[in-house]
Amino acid sequence: MYQAHFGLTELPFGITPDTSFAYACTSHQEALNTLLVAVKDGEGFIKITGEVGTGKTLLCRKFLATLDDTYVSAYIPNPYLEPRTLLLALAEELGVILEKEDDQHHLIKGLTQALLGFASAGKSVVLCLDEAQAMPIESLEALRLLSNLETEKRKLLQVVLFGQPELDYKLAENSVRQLRQRITFQYRLGELRREELDYYLAHRLRVAGYRGNRLITQSAVRALHRASRGIPRLINILAHKSMLLAFGEGAQQVTSQHVRVAASDTPSSRQQRWWWLGFATLLISAGGAGWMMLK
Repeated sequence: MYQAHFGLTELPFGITPDTSFAYACTSHQEALNTLLVAVKDGEGFIKITGEVGTGKTLLCRKFLATLDDTYVSAYIPNPYLEPRTLLLALAEELGVILEKEDDQHHLIKGLTQALLGFASAGKSVVLCLDEAQAMPIESLEALRLLSNLETEKRKLLQVVLFGQPELDYKLAENSVRQLRQRITFQYRLGELRREELDYYLAHRLRVAGYRGNRLITQSAVRALHRASRGIPRLINILAHKSMLLAFGEGAQQVTSQHVRVAASDTPSSRQQRWWWLGFATLLISAGGAGWMMLK
């Protein structure tokens, strides 16, 4: 790729959540502070929502990495599970051995005993559920029943729901009103502001090993913000493709023209999983000959 051309040790704009690249923008820092205060207070349910690509998974991993050894954490990235399977997944995450043949009642009973054991050892248990908008209503209700357990001081299980805005619609249903009332802390992740984008790009480039002069011009940063609407995942996709274009031309800077070409080849956030389909065409149009020579 273009690492050697720009003096990088790794790719700076990957779309895989990597906490080493985490940038403390206003929205993410406020959300992280909300999470830390909530778990310290021992609240039962906490909700973090945000549009596709705003960094919910990265925030979740950053949050889990911040917890000290007084916490036992569990992370379920895909909670589209029936209640029984969800309970088994939670038990596996906590290192609790349960009989897979048991019914839901006995699974909850086994988890209850395990949670009491953690509490007696001075440990707080935190469960993070990513993509929570995909959870069946029945599974949400099973979690609520499990979260009923508490000592005189605090809940035995704290649950953090990370989800897209559709999670709010699901929680608005009358059948889960008891769970909705137990969400005492919540935060909505926003997009990067224009003035934050410069720092975001510089931070990721620095982590990736860049030590040169300004790599992405001011006009390119403005074009990036317009095209991405401040959504971090789209920023990363567009910045990566723009750097490929600059590399294909043998240029040492990313310009607004590179960003505009990259944006024209990048679908909207709702279709971005298909962004790579036009990649070969993009590279050829940008200077495939230069690419081949550098190989």
